[in-house]
Amino acid sequence: MKRILCDTVVVAFLFLIGTACNVNAATFDEAKALAEKAAAFWKANGKEKAVAEINNPKGRFTKGELYVTAGEFTGLHLANGGNPKLAGINLLEQKDPAGKAFVKELIAAAKRGGDWVEYSWTNPATKKIQQKRAWATRVPGEDIYTACGMFITK
Repeated sequence: MKRILCDTVVVAFLFLIGTACNVNAATFDEAKALAEKAAAFWKANGKEKAVAEINNPKGRFTKGELYVTAGEFTGLHLANGGNPKLAGINLLEQKDPAGKAFVKELIAAAKRGGDWVEYSWTNPATKKIQQKRAWATRVPGEDIYTACGMFITK
């Protein structure tokens, strides 16, 4: 009886740990919503406020592992919640380690009204190249896109 009780407690504990870990895990729906909210914020508040808020690592467009990026359709990177130092750099020809021109694909996805783009990138947590999926959307009425993605875990 003591052994069964002990096993039950261990299983319950492992279940709770697993549940607690998943509570904070980001989802693709959350990534899409964050990119869409950033585009709406940009439209409502303008470039200056949007760039400042997207670049703010403690701002409304950074949530756990999720962060928003923004750029012009020319490829000029304007804001990046994960690495604000990329602002001001033209990334149009940027390719992932597999040679995919993912910035061009993000821009094309935004021009289509919003879509997912997959590419490889270095995961800052693991320092390993992993597949990433990002939602890109257009700021209404502007040649600007916002994007948010997350690493695909298997």
